[in-house]
Amino acid sequence: MRRKKHKRSSGKIISILLLLGLLLGAGYVYTAPEFERVAPTVDSSTNIFWNRKEPLKIKMADNRELKNFELVLSDGRKSLIVGKGDFAKNTKEQILSVNYPKSKILDPKAKHLTLKVSVHDSSMWNFLEGNKAEKIININVDYKRPNVNILSNSYSITQGGSALVVFQAEDENLDTLYIQAAGKKFKVQPYKKEGYYAALIAWPFTETGFSAKIIATDRAKNKRVIDIPLYLKNHKYRVSWIKATDKFIDGKISDLASSDPEYAGIENKFDKLRAINETMRLKNEKLIHTLSDKVPEEMLDSWKIKKFYPLKNGAKVASYGDERHYYYGSKDNEVSHSYHVGYDLASTKMAAIKASNPGTVVYANENGIYGNMPMIDHGLGLYTLYGHCSKLLVKEGDKVREGQIIAKTGMSGLALGDHLHFGILIQGIEVRPVEWFDAGWIKTNIDDVFKAADKIISGK
Repeated sequence: MRRKKHKRSSGKIISILLLLGLLLGAGYVYTAPEFERVAPTVDSSTNIFWNRKEPLKIKMADNRELKNFELVLSDGRKSLIVGKGDFAKNTKEQILSVNYPKSKILDPKAKHLTLKVSVHDSSMWNFLEGNKAEKIININVDYKRPNVNILSNSYSITQGGSALVVFQAEDENLDTLYIQAAGKKFKVQPYKKEGYYAALIAWPFTETGFSAKIIATDRAKNKRVIDIPLYLKNHKYRVSWIKATDKFIDGKISDLASSDPEYAGIENKFDKLRAINETMRLKNEKLIHTLSDKVPEEMLDSWKIKKFYPLKNGAKVASYGDERHYYYGSKDNEVSHSYHVGYDLASTKMAAIKASNPGTVVYANENGIYGNMPMIDHGLGLYTLYGHCSKLLVKEGDKVREGQIIAKTGMSGLALGDHLHFGILIQGIEVRPVEWFDAGWIKTNIDDVFKAADKIISGK
């Protein structure tokens, strides 16, 4: 009896120890990093486009360590392993490149393919097989470049000036379309019919060289680049040396500095001059560039613009494109430098400023050195601004009509006398106002370009 009881007690103890061991083992398996249960990830859209020339990029990642992968490409009838292998130790993330196989197993004319991606991590979970992720990627094969044709464009462009181009761009998978010029991507606006576009472009006056290209890419990264044929006219802009007097610095410069906490504490007069004439100026111009960088996305049926004549009997007091060097005492003591990016006109004191063309007011407020300044959007990326006003007669969002009085001239901002600083911008780039003052230039470079393109589009 004692032996039986002793055996039963020993059996219970062993059972309890085994159970504890199992519980501890299970706990270890469920909590140990080596047995983590987070599956790796495959970062790719389920539907993509491929031109077969550039490799597909497949990103894989795991919270601890990637182990191996397999990539299988299929045309729907036959399959081919296009990638298989182990990852280097301690690899948590890697981008794999998939090239179209040289093997003739797959149908070379197939327009649709699938890529099966399989990846394991190095976990000991799942009987040491690790966690697995699979993803099926549907591929649309497209190796045809977009079709781009120029219908009409301005014959020439002047340094600091403007030009117009109307063109056709077609691709069932069109992704991006823009004009690359002067280091900037100019937006284009749909024109007349689907597949046709128009754009104004600009040549910054500070750059001596210029080229413009229409660039179209589709969703498979096929790319078409077309040069816009423009005859280039360089122009030499004036260089001015301006004496910075104590009266100027202690007057207008100090007044503007005191109005802005960012500059109010500057005591050195030359630092103060540079802060207003350079730092504040660039800040004000950045706002102007941002406001004028927008182009409508809706279809444009027509665009008519008349010559600009904002100030009746206005006399020129400063030109566009002047490079200004400020010196103190003598010219060998230059203390500041800036560019004048508008055209200054003056007539009588507090003269009426008129909108020469209809548009929408995008800004009507104070803007640093420009003082009280309305800005008008005339469509197709063309904007006008009116600086140093004494009084604003419009507000943001107003629709203005041709001939409407929008403001009065003045000397707000960095102005020493009553005048209008008139600026014209194309997609955030200041351009030569004198071109837009000239009805003949507008006819040749804008109206005639649209007319030539309209004949092709209408087929008449």
